[in-house]
Amino acid sequence: MDYWHKLPSEGHGLVLNKAISRWDEALPLGNGLNGCLVWGNGNPLRFSLDRGDLWDLRPAPETLEPEFSYKHLIELVREGKQEEIRQRFDDIYSKYPYPTKLPAGRLEIDFGREADSIKSRLDIRTGCAHINLRFEDREVEVACYLHAANGLGYVKISGASVPHVLKLVPPDFLDTAGGNRPVSSSELASLGYAAAIHDEDREARWFYQRTKTSLEYAVQVAERQAGTDIREYTFSIASSLDGDEWFAEAKKKVHAAVQAGWDRAFGGHAAWWESYWSKSSISLPDEEAEKNWYLTNYFFASCSRKGAPPMPLQGVWTADEGKLPPWKGDYHHDLNTQLSYWHYAKANHLSEGESFIDFLWNLRPQAKAFAQSFFDAPGINLPSVMTLDGRAMGGWPMYSLSITNQIWLCQAFDHYWLHTGDSEFLREKAYVYLQETAECLLRWLKPGDDGKLRLPVSSSPEIHDNSLKAWLTPNSNYDLSLLIYLFRRLKAMADTLQYENDSRLWEETLHKLPELAVNEHNILMISPDEDLTSSHRHHSHAMAIYPLQLLNRCASEQDRLIMDATISNMEVLGKGQWVGYSFAWAAAMYAKQGNGEAALYHLQQLWRYLCSSNGFHLNGDYKQVGVCMFHYRPFTLEGNFAGACALQEMLLHASGHTVRVFPAIPQNWMDSSVEFRDFRGEKGVLVSAKISHGKLDYIRLYAERDGEFTVLNEFQCSRLRMQMGSDTRELVYRDGDTITVSLRMGDTCTITPSGNLRLSG
Repeated sequence: MDYWHKLPSEGHGLVLNKAISRWDEALPLGNGLNGCLVWGNGNPLRFSLDRGDLWDLRPAPETLEPEFSYKHLIELVREGKQEEIRQRFDDIYSKYPYPTKLPAGRLEIDFGREADSIKSRLDIRTGCAHINLRFEDREVEVACYLHAANGLGYVKISGASVPHVLKLVPPDFLDTAGGNRPVSSSELASLGYAAAIHDEDREARWFYQRTKTSLEYAVQVAERQAGTDIREYTFSIASSLDGDEWFAEAKKKVHAAVQAGWDRAFGGHAAWWESYWSKSSISLPDEEAEKNWYLTNYFFASCSRKGAPPMPLQGVWTADEGKLPPWKGDYHHDLNTQLSYWHYAKANHLSEGESFIDFLWNLRPQAKAFAQSFFDAPGINLPSVMTLDGRAMGGWPMYSLSITNQIWLCQAFDHYWLHTGDSEFLREKAYVYLQETAECLLRWLKPGDDGKLRLPVSSSPEIHDNSLKAWLTPNSNYDLSLLIYLFRRLKAMADTLQYENDSRLWEETLHKLPELAVNEHNILMISPDEDLTSSHRHHSHAMAIYPLQLLNRCASEQDRLIMDATISNMEVLGKGQWVGYSFAWAAAMYAKQGNGEAALYHLQQLWRYLCSSNGFHLNGDYKQVGVCMFHYRPFTLEGNFAGACALQEMLLHASGHTVRVFPAIPQNWMDSSVEFRDFRGEKGVLVSAKISHGKLDYIRLYAERDGEFTVLNEFQCSRLRMQMGSDTRELVYRDGDTITVSLRMGDTCTITPSGNLRLSG
């Protein structure tokens, strides 16, 4: 059935009426593998390039030594040897510039002088940047896109009679100071690479960059005069990872593409984006919230595609500052990767989100090797701060080498199974991944004096930073919440798969775990003997509220008391030590609490004060307006996606086969009109709904699989109408009752108040 659908508009993109002076405020383009940031004043106009698999993978030598082990770490913790812990496990992260994510370089279009005026616009509907530059009485438009399918970049200059020069600029791998000063390990020059080789022939020109490993890469550009006043360029970021003939093949590809022209390629590119935007949509009375949802989904498609590596900290937009990217652009699994992949399933962008699941699944051999070498355990476990190929980078060991962060990675498989209802995925991947994770954990879970299972050491990101105090009395609520989640989900999966023996094992293990630590005020504690007594950026003690959702406020009065008291205590402690993602995470907790006003307020703090002018999450209150005490601006993406997740939680709650629409929207939204289309519930159902002037207009379910689904009657009336194809039935349900709907694959069911079948479009 064809019905309402809202594509992104110009208002959802970016419009900047002055020159962009920083890379982290640039117009961002991406196709999952490659990224481009467009910025500058015309002298030059810069195109900062990135490719997701460009890494210097040289390991820190200490990670290969026998003493780099969980057993040795436990011994040092128990002996209180902080300095040795730091030297053995922490310092190696900053001691060497590698391993690290690498930038690809830049294209620069130099018009010989700064433009008198610039207007920059990003059209997120088609993934295309437009920059209008005025030089006295002459105007130039520069347009650029990274092709969504063929991987190439396209640049078109209209008004090319204004003289310009296109330059290829490698990253700053050389010490331009001429060896007159020590090179900091934070600078790209510390990697020790030779100068890039520049060359050209009749087909293209390029720079060719060698590294200290087998990795080599090149940026190649081909060009043509496409009209009297139009110049077109096509470029590629090719590497030795593409095969033996990578360089020659890439050169042929850019040459053929530029001859075919911008317009021919743009049609296929725009079609990809049209298909992407057709998957889901929203309409809100709040322009800021609506724009940020669309912009964040644009970021997601730019940074994450099936067949490409999942996004690390900066996605495909590695910093262009002549230095290593913030935190080396690595994969952080104590929060960052998980939050980055929180929202995609409900937004119905499964293919793009599969990048993360495929990555984790393909790294199982390395996860098994690390479980054996570091944890002396069977099963799987990945380092919590790791490289593209799943190897440890060091860092604060209570978090970078946590044994339980692996469980949080398991949630990616669980979420995919729950949202799709794909029983084959459950049997062949999700259950296997969680089971193998449990094997590693069970190696170290031992009964204490009370018979309850405990880890040998415990922590809670990032409580007490990297001090000895960070080693908490086992089990911290963070570790324990994850353990409860793991074995609870394994039991549920085993029951679904009818693995009776496994189900008994997981149930027995669950009974051996202690209860969550809650103080006399019903507030979740950090650990059994420590309360959270000050503001903190990582809501790790409250994992049971969100994202693990171990507490059910609708089914248990005690759970409701714990949720409300814990959130209230966070309000008492304040936001001084929060960073950007803290606000998004808190918004999700408020949404689960049913408090739409507080959820929106915290999202507004994130979007207004902790994001750049281009929407990038910059972690800190860089504007210094006083929302928190951190005033730095390191760009990482997880806050953006956590914010989109929280907004979606305001619009739809899904649990099992049950859906509830608009559970946490602000009153002024409810008094106006709110609508969403094709959000993904659980077990393979797509949900659409609209509320206007305080009354629910409709709920529509589309079943991708056979199943029974339940909907809460919040229509404020008892007489309802349900339409399935040509069949229409009158229903009578009391307000607040659950409506059970049996659907076959491909069925659509629309529920409205009786006599009111109003649908948009």
